[in-house]
Amino acid sequence: MHLTSIGPASHERLDGVPLDLFASLPRSDQRLKAEEYVAGLLAAHGRKTLRNVADQFGGEAARKQSVHHFISESSWEWEPVRRGLARHAVELLDPHAWVVRPTVVPKAGGHSVGVAEYFVPELGRTVNGQQSFGAWLASPAAGVPVNWQLVLPAGWVEGASRRRRSHVPATSRALSPEENAGDVALRAAGSLPGTPLPVVLDAPGLDPLWTGRHFERAGIPLVQRVDERIRLRVDPLALPGHGILPHPAGRIVTSLRRLWRPYAPLPAGGRSLSMTLPVVLPEVRDGSGREAGVQRLLVAQWPEADLSAARLWLADGRMRPAEALRLTRLAEVVDRDDTLATERVGLRDFAGRSFQGWHRHITLASVAYLACVRAAGAPHRSRGRARTGPCVGSVRPPLLRVG
Repeated sequence: MHLTSIGPASHERLDGVPLDLFASLPRSDQRLKAEEYVAGLLAAHGRKTLRNVADQFGGEAARKQSVHHFISESSWEWEPVRRGLARHAVELLDPHAWVVRPTVVPKAGGHSVGVAEYFVPELGRTVNGQQSFGAWLASPAAGVPVNWQLVLPAGWVEGASRRRRSHVPATSRALSPEENAGDVALRAAGSLPGTPLPVVLDAPGLDPLWTGRHFERAGIPLVQRVDERIRLRVDPLALPGHGILPHPAGRIVTSLRRLWRPYAPLPAGGRSLSMTLPVVLPEVRDGSGREAGVQRLLVAQWPEADLSAARLWLADGRMRPAEALRLTRLAEVVDRDDTLATERVGLRDFAGRSFQGWHRHITLASVAYLACVRAAGAPHRSRGRARTGPCVGSVRPPLLRVG
């Protein structure tokens, strides 16, 4: 698949949305509007706001009001659509894992649902905005976003007027970052039958003890990105004589050059290096005063010329090093495709204020991105299984009709 070929200047036709994705919507007009909204996302240039999507179909005041009502105030449920999205993404990608990652979208003011101040590690500063966790099905070829969780700070669930204005459900509560990441991952995993896929949690800063236990109880293998400052003990059986004191993970990688191995060529040239090492994640002392520990596999990968760019991961201690390394590479696939999806279908462009509006927009944007991936990977499909529509273009798109 070559998703980078689907750009603003592309005139390729897309395989459309699978016919059954909107079958859960109870009314035919809702199913038609869902198809229309996806077509508008694929056709609109610039930010995919409700106004811009409505403009793809004439932009009259009544049309804009209809689009706003369908996204922000209608009654249709997004979870069944996401379950169908997961099934079709599995058929298309043959995915190796779920990749779960947080996103902060800067927002001016405090009216959009969930807006608060969040620290963004990549920027090294606090940003006023919305934070969400997304779960992507990923293979080495591509990723497709499937499930989402919007972070709701205490001020949004405890204040009655704020909750009422933004239509936050009465069952919602403020969760820790670990709980938000765990919830979206477990919901995503539960949307598919059979043995759960591993989860690659690309969110440095989360408590690895809490998340590790959470996923172990659910029977889901976990590879979790960690900060270089996390303290670990080298497993004495794997590296006798290294000592029993914990050290920062970054220092362990730097000091053990003899374990560095060539890994893979980089897209821009050069090669990457990697290191895997069994370690023990120290726990708090137990009732007898002894310190217990959890077996993990430390995985590091970086460009040969820049050790400071290393990404560090803790994998399930039972996982084979080669498997853990392959899974960490899926985070890079989702890095790329998250940027593409933001540009192509406006994953982060919802400007409304309602909780359900945010969820419906991001669900349909994910459906639109599935259409882009289908077009990039399978341009010729049976007419009985898919519809055809443009990914981007200057002309008004047709409705995505059956047949």
